[in-house]
Amino acid sequence: MPPIFQRLQQATKMMSRRKILLLVLGCSTISLLIHQGAQLSWYPKLFPLSCPPLRESPPRPKHMTVAFLKTHKTAGTTVQNILFRFAERHNLTVALPHPSCEHQFCYPRNFSAHFVHPATRPPQVLASHLRFDRSELERLMPPGTIYVTILREPAAMFESLFSYYNQYCPAFRRVPNASLEAFLHAPEAYYRAGEHFAMFAHNTLAYDLGGDNERSPRDDAAYLAGLIRQVEEVFSLVMIAEYFDESLVLLRRLLAWDLDDVLYAKLNARAASSRLAAIPAALARAARTWNALDAGLYDHFNATFWRRVARAGRACVEREAQELRDARQRLLRRCFGDKPVLRPAAQIRTKQLQPWQPSRKVDIMGYDLPGGAGGAGPATEACIKLAMPEVQYSNYLLRKQKRRVSARARPEPVLDNPPPRPIRSLPRGPQGP
Repeated sequence: MPPIFQRLQQATKMMSRRKILLLVLGCSTISLLIHQGAQLSWYPKLFPLSCPPLRESPPRPKHMTVAFLKTHKTAGTTVQNILFRFAERHNLTVALPHPSCEHQFCYPRNFSAHFVHPATRPPQVLASHLRFDRSELERLMPPGTIYVTILREPAAMFESLFSYYNQYCPAFRRVPNASLEAFLHAPEAYYRAGEHFAMFAHNTLAYDLGGDNERSPRDDAAYLAGLIRQVEEVFSLVMIAEYFDESLVLLRRLLAWDLDDVLYAKLNARAASSRLAAIPAALARAARTWNALDAGLYDHFNATFWRRVARAGRACVEREAQELRDARQRLLRRCFGDKPVLRPAAQIRTKQLQPWQPSRKVDIMGYDLPGGAGGAGPATEACIKLAMPEVQYSNYLLRKQKRRVSARARPEPVLDNPPPRPIRSLPRGPQGP
């Protein structure tokens, strides 16, 4: 055999060995550090394995422009963290609030593009709290942006709102002994439309979506139908908090992302002592009656969610969701120890991971690194970002993006009309000792 063919045969054998090695590595549970931000991957990269691939030919590239309407008490902080980490790995610009708005876009005011910090414009990703305004968001975000949001069952959501905002919402503060049952027995006795943070006490989902939270579908069914149409016109996906992993499967397929792009740690979760273990059926009915507009929205989009799952193949979506859960558990163990648990803020030694506490009566939990913040390196940084609370991550991204603007020597645009301060800001630091 001529030497050139011998060398070609040897090279072919070597390539085959490399392919086998890559397959073995891909199917093992070792960690890989990939991309600029040292993204952590703990599962096969040849995903999806159990589900048919998306039917584009050629396959779509990952979608890079996303606007997430972060609704209140719906697991939105966890989705936000997923988007923040994706944006950072791909060097995307994240829209962040002007300092006078703190870490929300001057909520509860209607969103305006003026509320966005000039160092974060033009953005490719948006994921902080705001009250939806279609024209303003379309003025800010680039063409082709995909809009997504998330809803939660109204009774469970209202219990969470009542607990979390009990010290800030006047309607809740008026209730004797902070009793949810007392409020729902006679909500009109405590609720005043139009006062500070009233939207947390009545149809909060409808308000966040830009609707009139004082409307009742019992009196005006056409209004609910119109609001549903408006949401469907804008949002390509409405996720459901009760089916979070299935929602992430649909999200990653919509955006042509990988499974590792939607791995997560649960954020902003209350301690068991700060929530009802179970909502009695009578209380749940009362909550849905009081928040009838939210209940109508949820029931409609919960039904459309499952129709979408059926179109994707329910068995396939469930298998992929299970793969996501398995990969997530491996990641949590690798980052936070063999038995990763949510801890009270007082027990978290890593300052970047200490969650904000809304009041002395509510304990918000978080994760901590096994040895505190003493570790170093890209893997440690990636684990910190995985569990970093909203305020710290927003501040970090703003500093990073401001440095990027300075490095480009691009002067920051001056706003003719600086945004107003929120009606009343929530305190940013912990309450009490």
